[in-house]
Amino acid sequence: MHDTHPTTHAGSCHCGAVRFTVLVDARHASRCNCRVCTKIAGTTAIVKPAAFTLDSDPAGLSEYGNEVGTRYFCPRCGVHCFSRGHLVELGGDFVSVAINCLDDIDMGEVQVLYWDGRNDNWQAGPRATPWPIVPAA
Repeated sequence: MHDTHPTTHAGSCHCGAVRFTVLVDARHASRCNCRVCTKIAGTTAIVKPAAFTLDSDPAGLSEYGNEVGTRYFCPRCGVHCFSRGHLVELGGDFVSVAINCLDDIDMGEVQVLYWDGRNDNWQAGPRATPWPIVPAA
């Protein structure tokens, strides 16, 4: 895949109510074509839970979950900041951090890979081009 060089980044939602710190190589991110990720336009990086620290009160988060994980977002400004989940294909427990929420990132410098979550095709791994979305019959 690629060599990683994680560094510590501070992140937040738009209004600043949700704050976190993460150790991640933010030069590399991914996008998923599942129905939720498509609608929120998430560009994320996957880290182990130990690399993520929520710096704000967890009681101040709103959440939305499914069988893959739970997404956490700010109830005031609506920004989706991170999710927590478990997938064997991703190495077990993970935190998926919204790269767009990192305070010091130039999105033009981020290399993006694409997952086929809409078809539950995690075993295929990420690829350099988006997966096609096939309309339901």
